[in-house]
Amino acid sequence: MTILQLSEAHIIGAVIAFITGLFLVPMVISFSEKQGLLDEPNERKIHSHPIPRLGGVAIWICTIISFFALIILSYYPYRSLLSGLLLGSSLMFLLGLVDDIYALNAKFKFVIQISIATIVYCLGVKITALYIPFIGMTQIHPILSYILTIGWIAGISNAVNFIDGVDGLAGSVITISCAAIGLISAALIPSDSVSTLVAFILAGSMLGFLTYNFHPAKIFMGDSGALFAGFLLSALSVMYSMKCSDWKMYVPLLILAVPIMDITFSSLRRIMKGKSPFVADSEHIHHKLLHLGLSQNKAVLVLVIFSILTGWLATYIAASDTTKYFLYAVIISTVMIILNRHAKFDEGNK
Repeated sequence: MTILQLSEAHIIGAVIAFITGLFLVPMVISFSEKQGLLDEPNERKIHSHPIPRLGGVAIWICTIISFFALIILSYYPYRSLLSGLLLGSSLMFLLGLVDDIYALNAKFKFVIQISIATIVYCLGVKITALYIPFIGMTQIHPILSYILTIGWIAGISNAVNFIDGVDGLAGSVITISCAAIGLISAALIPSDSVSTLVAFILAGSMLGFLTYNFHPAKIFMGDSGALFAGFLLSALSVMYSMKCSDWKMYVPLLILAVPIMDITFSSLRRIMKGKSPFVADSEHIHHKLLHLGLSQNKAVLVLVIFSILTGWLATYIAASDTTKYFLYAVIISTVMIILNRHAKFDEGNK
């Protein structure tokens, strides 16, 4: 039996991030509108009018503010690898922010992503062993370790960015993934307090953002938010695998099933058509659901339910005692978003 080791810092960090987001996101919306930093509609996008695209700024600031608050409250865990997480994710955020403003070349962005992932690899976040059926855990060559780690971090970062095409989808999947990976990290023996804390804070930041992101969205997270969150999820999953000694190291494949399936099918489809996998199109999984006649909300609901099921299965496999807590987190998050959206709607009517 596992013992779920959640500390006050995990809960406090998530709450601070969520509350900060409720106040900060409207400020970012106002700033984006005044500066003309809007996502313009086109034939590939499904929104019909310009919408602020700097939601990632609010998500990043909420996350950083939460860490500073925990330092003041003396809850901050000074552990190894945390500096790599914060540095790498912040660099990825800056890359996305520049792209949101200036629209960088996709191949250039990928090169920078590899560079950022390399920095984090050198700071200790790396895949050093793989579980091979009938053989067990096997140490791998440093070159293979580098290729797998960099490929995973850059791949998942972009995969999360790929699913940010329908209001509320990416934010919901990120929140569910954070809940799953945060809980299984807390259930490890010994528990990984750093991964749990980062996951919970990111979930809190994302919940605050989601209040304004569900259809009809008032703001998009943009590349800055998607790359920031995608990087953290990929790095946290690597840190989890570093502590596993059996096949459970592959549990993150379930937690991140939605973005992994989307980027896999999208890349293969483009390559088979003779196109570059870096060229954007309107044939992602969420687009397919919309083409079937589903509304944005229903398309998001289908993928969110699938993400919840794979997240639940992941927690059951990794640490069965955490499954009920995962469902509690999903329910509480849903209630919080619904209550806040209703409050914003009532406020707007007045």
